[in-house]
Amino acid sequence: MTAKRPATRRTTSEATPRPRTKSGTGVKAPAKTGPRKTAAARKTAAQNKAAAPAGGRKAARPKAGPALREVVLGALAELKAVDVRALDVRGITDITDTMVVASGTSDRHVKSIADRVVQRCKEAGFRPYGMEGERDGEWVLLDLQDIVLHVMLPRVREFYALEKLWEGGAAA
Repeated sequence: MTAKRPATRRTTSEATPRPRTKSGTGVKAPAKTGPRKTAAARKTAAQNKAAAPAGGRKAARPKAGPALREVVLGALAELKAVDVRALDVRGITDITDTMVVASGTSDRHVKSIADRVVQRCKEAGFRPYGMEGERDGEWVLLDLQDIVLHVMLPRVREFYALEKLWEGGAAA
């Protein structure tokens, strides 16, 4: 009887790399090279590289605070939001630049105001980051990055008194 040897496998680190060949002919495949660029293409590429921001990151969209603010306040006026106040909170918090507090006359009115603001912001090219409280309709919070919008029923607004909480910023 002969003893069986245990099967051994070579790991990828032990394996020797084999050169690529063209369909079994034993001839190495030539290295792939891209198409040659014309002088005009090289010049355009150099200009694009010079215009790119440092660090290889894409340029951020410039802050359009006034344009976004106009869109939000216009949508609030369009649906007749009650007692609209825009507070400049740049010196108080880093979360946002402007906090807008508005009231609606009913829970349906509050929901429709928030929906209209979202609709107008999307049409203007601003993407809302989040919306909370839309299901209940007593207090809807809309995060637009540069602006945070609170749409509330009057009794909820009176109870929480956000204007007093953030009154360190001047009313805009």
